[in-house]
Amino acid sequence: MRAPAAVTLLETRGLSASYGHAQVLFGVDLQLRAGEVVALMGRNGAGKSTTLKAIMGLVPPRAGTVTFEGHEIAGLNPFRIARLGLGYVPEERRIFTDLTVFENLEVGRKAAAGERREGAAAWTPERLFSIFPNLAEMKGRRASAMSGGEQQMLTIARTLMGNPHAVLLDEPSEGLAPVIVEQMADAVLAMKAEGIAVLLSEQNLYFASAVSDRAYVIEKGTIRYEGTPQDLEANDEIREAYLSM
Repeated sequence: MRAPAAVTLLETRGLSASYGHAQVLFGVDLQLRAGEVVALMGRNGAGKSTTLKAIMGLVPPRAGTVTFEGHEIAGLNPFRIARLGLGYVPEERRIFTDLTVFENLEVGRKAAAGERREGAAAWTPERLFSIFPNLAEMKGRRASAMSGGEQQMLTIARTLMGNPHAVLLDEPSEGLAPVIVEQMADAVLAMKAEGIAVLLSEQNLYFASAVSDRAYVIEKGTIRYEGTPQDLEANDEIREAYLSM
């Protein structure tokens, strides 16, 4: 007997977006299903971060639809989208540098939106410290005294304190040491194990292959490929055309 198809949590249809008069996205269609990790891959400037920002309401869509758990969210303010249960981890991190690690986590604390998945426990600092042991060792340290990789971990942990159903994760491995990249991969897999769906933008095919169920490739604001990361690794033509530097 075939297993039931996973429920689609997040979907964009014909999503287009601009910065002023410069159009960046051209009819982006993608899906994120319950319990899966999806990588949105492409070169710098391909439209990865803009796609996440348009979904989150940080860049107003000029056309198309964005649906999250049955709600049309295109055009909503970011705080309203967050309250529906969609978390966002920006590439710039945007932590509160004058606050300690523990205080940053408390700033992010929010009750889960809607119905919590059966058996799912609310996120607490203690649960997050089990995923990010580095943070446990420095919970009283000001965020300004942390390395870039540690700040990235803190940003993800703070987002999880909002008990999201899905997370948009922008360039999680960029500029990080290999050992920190491995910890980031473990964190993404831990989120998946907790039933949190993740849409991440990424250039690192090794990282994407380690954590993702499916991958999209975007180039010049248009989706050029959809498939598994393993199929993408094996497709020399697509990699050379859209991912090679």
